[in-house]
Amino acid sequence: MTDSSISIVAIGGSTRPDSSSERAVRLAARGAQEAGAHVTTITGRELMLPIYDTETSDRTPQALALVEAIRGAHGLLVASPSYHGGVSGMMKNALDYIEDLAAHDPPYLHGRAVGCIAVAYGWQATVSTLQQLRQITHALRGWPTPLGATINAADTRFAEDGSTADAAAAEQLRTIGQQVVEFATMRSTLTASSDIADGQTS
Repeated sequence: MTDSSISIVAIGGSTRPDSSSERAVRLAARGAQEAGAHVTTITGRELMLPIYDTETSDRTPQALALVEAIRGAHGLLVASPSYHGGVSGMMKNALDYIEDLAAHDPPYLHGRAVGCIAVAYGWQATVSTLQQLRQITHALRGWPTPLGATINAADTRFAEDGSTADAAAAEQLRTIGQQVVEFATMRSTLTASSDIADGQTS
C-alpha cells in the first residue's frame, strides 16, 4: 500500500558532509519513498544547532524548520554516528529540540514510528548507539520500528550516490524506511476510522 499523504522526516549525519551515517539515512529514506511516502531529509550541517536552551523560546531558522518538519511528520528516520560508544552530541542536541513539542497535541513523538540507525567503525559501538537511539525514542513516546540498523563503516562502504555493494545493509536500511511508512499508514487509517466513528455517534 502506498500513500503520498504520509510524511516522513529523515535526520542524521555528522559535521562532515556525505558522512556514512548521512548516506545510510538517505538510503533508508529511499525505502520510505519507494513505499509511497513524502520524505523530508535534514542532514549533516543542517543539524548543527545551538545547544538546546529551555530558558528561552528564541530559535534559529534551522531549529524552527526542524521542529516544524517533525511536528507535521507521521514518522521519523534517525541515523547517528557513534562517538565514544554513543549518540553524537550533534544528533542528541537535535533530538532535544523535540522538547518544543511537549505541549503539542499529540505531544513529542506520540503515536509515531521511528526507524533507528547507528553507524560506527566497529560492531560494539553500533550496538550501544542503536540502544541509546531506541531509549531516546521511548522517552519521547515514539515507537521504534521492529528492525533497527547497525552499520559497521569498516565493512560497509557507501558510494557517492548513496548506494552500497553491501546488499544486506542496503536491504536492512530500505526495510526500516518501509516499516516506518507501514506503521504510519496503519496509524493514519486507524485514526481516520476512529474520527468517522466519533462523528457517527456524536
